[in-house]
Amino acid sequence: MTTAAPLTVGALLRDWRERRGLSQLELAGRADSSSRHISFVETGRSRPSEEMVLRLADRLDVPVRDRNALLVAAGYAPRYAHTPLGDPSMEVLREGLERLLTGYEPYPALVVDATYDVVAANRGILMLMEGLPEHLLAGPLNAMRLTLHPEGLAPRIRNLREWRGHLLAQMERQIALARSAPLRALYEEVAAYPLPATAQGPGGDGPHQDWPYQDGPVEAVAYLALPLRIEHDGHLLSFVSSISTFNTPMDVTVAELAIETLLPADPATVKYLRSLAP
Repeated sequence: MTTAAPLTVGALLRDWRERRGLSQLELAGRADSSSRHISFVETGRSRPSEEMVLRLADRLDVPVRDRNALLVAAGYAPRYAHTPLGDPSMEVLREGLERLLTGYEPYPALVVDATYDVVAANRGILMLMEGLPEHLLAGPLNAMRLTLHPEGLAPRIRNLREWRGHLLAQMERQIALARSAPLRALYEEVAAYPLPATAQGPGGDGPHQDWPYQDGPVEAVAYLALPLRIEHDGHLLSFVSSISTFNTPMDVTVAELAIETLLPADPATVKYLRSLAP
C-alpha cells in the first residue's frame, strides 16, 4: 500500500484560488504581490512567508480552520486555537451568548456551530419545538434536522418548499466556502428527507392561503425578506431570519459559531408572542 503525499501549501493555495474564481494576476493585485510570485508559490519554487500565507488566506476568504492547515503545510505553527466551548476560558463568551438570547425573548433565537448543532437556544425556540418526538430531541440537537425532518417542524411550516429551498441553498454556499465533509453529509441527509403531506398540495406550499385557525382577518403584509411561516398552537406565525457571526475571530470554535434570530414579520406574530411572555 502507498500513502498519498500531503498537499503542499502551493497546491492548497491554488485550490482555494480556483475555488474563488480568481486568476493569479487578480490574487496578486489583492495581496499586493506579483503574479510571478504567486506562480512560484503555487508551483513550490518559492516558500511563502508566514505573513504572506495569512495575507493570501485573508484575500481568498479561507475559513479559520483551514488557515491553520495552510500554515502547517508551509512549515509554520498553527495560528488559531481550537478551544472547546465548555472550556473555562470561554466562560465570558458563553455568558454573553446567554444574555443575548435571553434578552431577545419572547422572540426565538439560537446559536449553532459549523454543522448546525445547537449549542444554545432561548425559550422562543423551545416554544416552536413543543410536541416534537423524543428521538429528534435526543442530543446533540441539530437545527437542520429539526427543521426539515418530516416528523420535525416541517409539517408545521406553511411555506415549506420555499423555506426548504432557502436552507438547502444556504448549506450549498457554505459547502462551497468551506470544504467540510460533515456539512456535506448533513446536506445529503436532510436533502433526502421526504416532504410531509402538508407540503404536497397543488401549489406545493401547503394550505397557508386559507389558514383555518387564524384569529380574525389576515392582514396583508409586504415582506421584505423570505418569511418562515410556521404554525404554533393554532396560530400562524411569520418570521424573517437574521444570522450573525463574530468579527475577526481568533479561535476556530468562535469562527464557526453563528447566532440566528427570528424577527417577527407581522403585527399578529408580535402580539401573539408577547401574549405568551411571562
